[in-house]
Amino acid sequence: MQNRSVNNAIYEQLGDRWYEADDDPVALLRAESKLRNPWVAACLRDSFGARPVRLLDVGCGGGFLTNYLAAAGHDVTGLDNSATSLAVAARHDFTGRVDYRLGDALKMPFENGSFDVVCALDFLEHVDDLNAAVAEVGRVLALDGLFFFHTFSRNRLCWLVIIKGCEWFVKNTPRDMHVLPLFVDPSELEGVMNAHGMRGEVLRGTRPCFDAAMWRMLRTGIVPREFSFKFCNSTVLGYSGFARKRSAEPV
Repeated sequence: MQNRSVNNAIYEQLGDRWYEADDDPVALLRAESKLRNPWVAACLRDSFGARPVRLLDVGCGGGFLTNYLAAAGHDVTGLDNSATSLAVAARHDFTGRVDYRLGDALKMPFENGSFDVVCALDFLEHVDDLNAAVAEVGRVLALDGLFFFHTFSRNRLCWLVIIKGCEWFVKNTPRDMHVLPLFVDPSELEGVMNAHGMRGEVLRGTRPCFDAAMWRMLRTGIVPREFSFKFCNSTVLGYSGFARKRSAEPV
């Protein structure tokens, strides 16, 4: 478990595999999106009613969340530093309404308070400077806006299940897709959000469903299309949640 840099270059090489590959850990991201996308959409309805919201997806990748929420009627911007991933995302934007931007999440090309909602799902564990990333989220988020997140806890079980489990049981898993030092404990994320004017309101653990699809993946290295995740009470592995911006300036 020596310290190494996370390999973010892998996303430049996925191309249409974002949506098509089952022999690749990107299939797990698709499965996660089937759980989280409807949950995010429901939370938006609960918080904002039927009106469209100005929403930014940071590290949007192939557009699983951005395209889903654009189809639900929201005004969506997707930011990523992978031009090839953005091209794939745009091809799958059947609304033609998503504003895809190439850019740096630590220096985002948006004015203060530009968005009602900022999402960073499966993103925080890919940045070297968590404080800088969350500070930028707080800067571009409007007062009383929501910050949705999903990431992984930093512990040995997560190293075994999330990192080594993928390497051992999912075909074509690249080296250093994740590195343990960049995983983020919930209490650590809460402290950083608090420092930038955001207060956590919802926190939910996530884990894969231990069913027939899981066992097929373990036998074959192929992620079945019916592979699924569920919310749970424990945050020892992955966790999702949202915080609300309560102050205009960092604390």
